[in-house]
Amino acid sequence: AGFNTAMEAQRNTARAAGKFKMDAALSYEGDKTVFHGYTELSHAAKVLALYQGGSPVSSLTAGDTGVVVLDHTPFYAESGGQAGDQGKIGAFEVNDTTKIQADVFGHHGCLASGTLKLGDAVEAKVDVTRRSRTVRNHSATHLMHKALREVLGAHVQQKGSLVDADKTRFDFAHSEAMTAAQIAQVEELVNQEILANAPTQARLLPIEEAKKTGAMMLFGEKYGDEVRVLDIGSSRELCGGTHVHATGDIGLFKITSEGGVAAGVRRVEAVTGMNALAYVQTQVAALDAVASALRAPVSEVTQRLLLLQEQVRASEKEVARLKAKLAASAGDDLLNKVSLVAGVKLLAAAIEGGDAKSLRDTVDQLKNKLGSGVVLLASQVDGKVSLCAGVTADLLGKYKAGELVSLAAAACGGKGGGRPDMAMAGGTQVDKIDDALACAALYLSR
Repeated sequence: AGFNTAMEAQRNTARAAGKFKMDAALSYEGDKTVFHGYTELSHAAKVLALYQGGSPVSSLTAGDTGVVVLDHTPFYAESGGQAGDQGKIGAFEVNDTTKIQADVFGHHGCLASGTLKLGDAVEAKVDVTRRSRTVRNHSATHLMHKALREVLGAHVQQKGSLVDADKTRFDFAHSEAMTAAQIAQVEELVNQEILANAPTQARLLPIEEAKKTGAMMLFGEKYGDEVRVLDIGSSRELCGGTHVHATGDIGLFKITSEGGVAAGVRRVEAVTGMNALAYVQTQVAALDAVASALRAPVSEVTQRLLLLQEQVRASEKEVARLKAKLAASAGDDLLNKVSLVAGVKLLAAAIEGGDAKSLRDTVDQLKNKLGSGVVLLASQVDGKVSLCAGVTADLLGKYKAGELVSLAAAACGGKGGGRPDMAMAGGTQVDKIDDALACAALYLSR
């Protein structure tokens, strides 16, 4: 239980805090880390350095969280938008891998049992399932980038990316939202590449020679003298990440969202492999549930929903008409409650279940029927008080509906206001409705 608690705390810390800043602060002057992760997912290694709380230590014991530096590793360190690998170094549970220096990898995690010391010989093993899901998403990102340029235009340029085991998130230069047809076209192009099952090829070339291959280079990215040219399907880019052996390994590609993140920058999120299958199955299940609720085949769901919307709109109009009719009838009955205060006709009363619109309509009708006077109506809806006040035009020089409704609202725990001739307010104390209505006579008698 203690280990699981510590592991979760470490994961949260790694996500919330700036990992890059923390790594850069680690003091290290030893040998470089030799990376074997392009071809191997496990490798023998020796512990070169250990850190706990940002400081170098000689050992870690069970339950300790820290960072391990190895002489050799199959773990990919977070860079180029691809998340770092997870896995195990002996009993050390790795939950993230980052770069301490350009060629020094830091393995972040927690020691599940035993002791880990400097110089220990260990076996470093990458989480194969997680790595496979990540490389599917990464390779699909390259294919998607090319497809976006084909569908939207050559102005599309990568502005950022995040690739992990769950999804690929890709930001690119484009000035307007993609249409459903454009999204479908991108999906079709990528899945055609996947079905072609073309082998992936990676070459290390001098930067000038790489430029001659026509490989896509990211604007603003800093490249060394030697770069890795990656061919995936019809895509050719410079990339140091890990990838599938052939495009068919991606399995299935599905865009899940598209939206704007900044001026002239759009963001697409997509899933691949079993994640894509799970997404499609969830969408199909939701559609089936809607079809079942509508008692219609899936092919008729859209038509049935449109028909249902028309019926709802027609019903809403009929309800509004009936409410207006009821308000008019209620208004006639309320005229029997008119009193004379300070020489002014006053109607202050509560009505049943009146919403804001019906209250306003009723006050308007009562003002017309009174000819000259002041009206204050109250109703109780969902445990709250609604108030509406009205003053006829001839009395506006002396009385204001906004002032009256504000006083009434204060009496029942609320506030509100509005125009001199018509004002609305609300309150929270339904047991004080009578007190609120009594404010009308006090207002006129001031």
